[in-house]
Amino acid sequence: MEPKKNPKANVGRNSSLYFAIGLMLMLFLTNFAINYKTYDESNIDIGQLNLDEELEEEIPITQQQVLPPPPPPPPAPTEVIEIVEDEEEVEETVIQSTETNQQEKIVEVKQIEVKEVEEDLEVPFAVIENVPTFPGCEKGDNNAKKKCMSDKIQEFVSKKFNTDLASDLGLSGRQRITVMFKIDKSGAVTGVQARAPHPGLEKEAARVVNLLPKMLPGKQRGKAVTVPYSLPIVFVVQE
Repeated sequence: MEPKKNPKANVGRNSSLYFAIGLMLMLFLTNFAINYKTYDESNIDIGQLNLDEELEEEIPITQQQVLPPPPPPPPAPTEVIEIVEDEEEVEETVIQSTETNQQEKIVEVKQIEVKEVEEDLEVPFAVIENVPTFPGCEKGDNNAKKKCMSDKIQEFVSKKFNTDLASDLGLSGRQRITVMFKIDKSGAVTGVQARAPHPGLEKEAARVVNLLPKMLPGKQRGKAVTVPYSLPIVFVVQE
């Protein structure tokens, strides 16, 4: 029995082309179906535009307020010129020329002496090169003289100070007095100032310090100078 199909015919040779065309057709139909829109005509109201009606705007009528003209400025005062007779005679200052001539004599200038003005310097007691020397403290170096001077002054004040004065003034307990004074270039005590709880103690302390003997003045760089000194006085009033 002979076969009816032609062995040379190839049915599947164009199958891929047909598949691609069919796929494109299905994609087109699907896209069209998705994007397809319908509208309900009964619910659409676009309104009506009437161009015949014009908006009329009422413009208010205003009146310009007329202001009265400003008053004229007052007339300028009349200047009165008073003529004063010049009766006073003014002396004119004559300026003499400072130029010299050949006939003028030259004055010889003598030697001018320049005097050195001594300054009243004050050097603190703690830093002075040569401390003031209390009578009886001439021996030893500068530190020894300082200690000797402090001891001698305290001993002198203890003997001369009236300690019974505090009880007479009604004071009790520990009393502190600060006395400040200066030892000038001649060695004398000057400028005594005292601070104490009672004016009577201040007066007594100043009296005793003014009784200090004259000392050898302190020196700085070989020159006598003024040396300030502070002296504390402390004592207890026995009840």
